[in-house]
Amino acid sequence: MGNIKTSVIGYGFAGKSFHSYLVTLVPELELHSIASRDAATRERIVAERGCKAVETIQDVCADPDVDLVILATPTAVHADQAIAALNAGKHVVVDKPLTLTMAETDRMIAAAQANNRILSVFQNRRFDGDYLTCRSIIDAGSIGDIRWLEMAWQGFGPVNGWRADASQGGGRYWDLGAHLVDQALQFFPEPVTSVYARRSYDYADSDTDSEATIVITFEGGRTAVCDLSGNTAYSKPRFCLHGATGTFVKYGVDPQELAMIAGAIDGGIEQPESYGKIYTGSSITPVKTQAGRWRDYYENIAAAIHGTAPLAVSMDSVRKSMQVLTAGIESAESGNVIHF
Repeated sequence: MGNIKTSVIGYGFAGKSFHSYLVTLVPELELHSIASRDAATRERIVAERGCKAVETIQDVCADPDVDLVILATPTAVHADQAIAALNAGKHVVVDKPLTLTMAETDRMIAAAQANNRILSVFQNRRFDGDYLTCRSIIDAGSIGDIRWLEMAWQGFGPVNGWRADASQGGGRYWDLGAHLVDQALQFFPEPVTSVYARRSYDYADSDTDSEATIVITFEGGRTAVCDLSGNTAYSKPRFCLHGATGTFVKYGVDPQELAMIAGAIDGGIEQPESYGKIYTGSSITPVKTQAGRWRDYYENIAAAIHGTAPLAVSMDSVRKSMQVLTAGIESAESGNVIHF
């Protein structure tokens, strides 16, 4: 089996710092080309990544050498771009979120099935060290049965670029909710019974939400609360797991992103002062954070294309997340709890 020739569409922050960089770390993948409409950006692509620079996704779809297309583009255009690539016989990875509607979700899934090609979403936060640590605490029963989960991802200040444009899928809800909802559904595999959401719009001269809260309830009574904010100068815990025999609390975010931006993702090792802690009422026990490894995502994509492993981020799991996210939009607009 030869290397999987890969093309990235878009060379903004995600295309440059995430996708094109991570692809170069996977021996089975070959960074073949990157598409950008901007001539100056294409010059930078050649200088920085040493691969071909093309102008459009149409150029990529017409290239018979390309096996895998990665969309690092605004969410609103994901569906049309992914379907075009799938119909051209390419496997496709889409940066999160998949899209903005269930209708587009199902169109994309149908195109992947019709063309017998892989479609997946870059849910890199399933490979965060703090997420993996929480996963191990749940699986080991370290704090007993967990009935309530709170997750927060918060910052201070407005977003920019296309993420400041609601029509393109901008705002905190879609950007951060796509991660936290996905993680919540991995923690609690039971069927979702209801979703309630609120969104706040506090940025001047912007139509994107500045804050959002999503409450997900599950069959059997478990609850997950996802708190997303761009107006928080002092953040809540990233994870708070309420168990029958204790509570696990973890602040901060996985260090891989900053290390990756610096060009050496393997340097993203969390220090002991950032470890989470288990509180039992009579004791406090630090829990070493497991090492995160984002390149696992693309190693799995390569294995799935070669037929040696199932997709780690399957479309069944992505569709379930999209159902929750779109139900949350409906809830925020109507003020009602959406029952499944």
